[in-house]
Amino acid sequence: MTTDNSRQPVTLAELARMKQAGEKIACLTAYDASFAGQAQTAGVDVLLVGDSLGNVVQGRDSTLPVTLADMIYHGACVARGAGRALRVVDMPFMTYAGPDKALDNAARLMAEGGAHMVKLEGGAVVADVVQALTTRGIPVCGHLGLLPQSVHKLGGYRVQGRDADTAQTIVADALALERAGAGLLVLECVPAELAAQITDRLSIPVIGIGAGAACDGQVLVLYDMLGVTPGRRPRFVKDFLVGHDSVSAALQSYVQAVKSGAFPGPEHSY
Repeated sequence: MTTDNSRQPVTLAELARMKQAGEKIACLTAYDASFAGQAQTAGVDVLLVGDSLGNVVQGRDSTLPVTLADMIYHGACVARGAGRALRVVDMPFMTYAGPDKALDNAARLMAEGGAHMVKLEGGAVVADVVQALTTRGIPVCGHLGLLPQSVHKLGGYRVQGRDADTAQTIVADALALERAGAGLLVLECVPAELAAQITDRLSIPVIGIGAGAACDGQVLVLYDMLGVTPGRRPRFVKDFLVGHDSVSAALQSYVQAVKSGAFPGPEHSY
């Protein structure tokens, strides 16, 4: 697969066009300039500087200890290598507890951390925060389903939305986020049928991770899709380094699989 890196930078308007055209959006996490450069050269549309760095870079048990300073540092590193890819940076645990606090912290992620967009977890409960950010010109990506920052409340890393009540809540939360101004939504570890329903109902692009093939795009943790992360591999992960002789070839294979609809397969979905 060849990649045209002379193309214009990816914007939210471009992602919206891709959704309307039925073109899949390829996303990956990134935490440094080198991997960001490799990913954007392979054709990745969106680079997510995830607080998952707490797990895969810092070796922590959860994302909760990750600080705003951590995210600013890694966001700035990624910005130096990201090229045309849209950069989304996670807001860490409790850095968006209210509109005023969220505005201050999101502004730092953009000004110092190179973010084009910030991502926060939660549904209707954070709608006021989303509205405050977007009305002040800060693009927001929502995150529903499995919420790593709420892992203790959820009782672990479990698939969400399996029963009718919780599925209905996730749908309502997705609609609330869109109404509040969110421009993108990540759905994590929800049944494929529920993800398909949400993707169809929303006008904004929906990016899935463990949410089936009907989403507008897919995201994986870079370390997972390269087979680097130790321990048991989640069902939704595929090691794209297998069968390839370089990281760049694995990244190109991932982008091609997402764009063609070959990934995720039924074996990666719930």
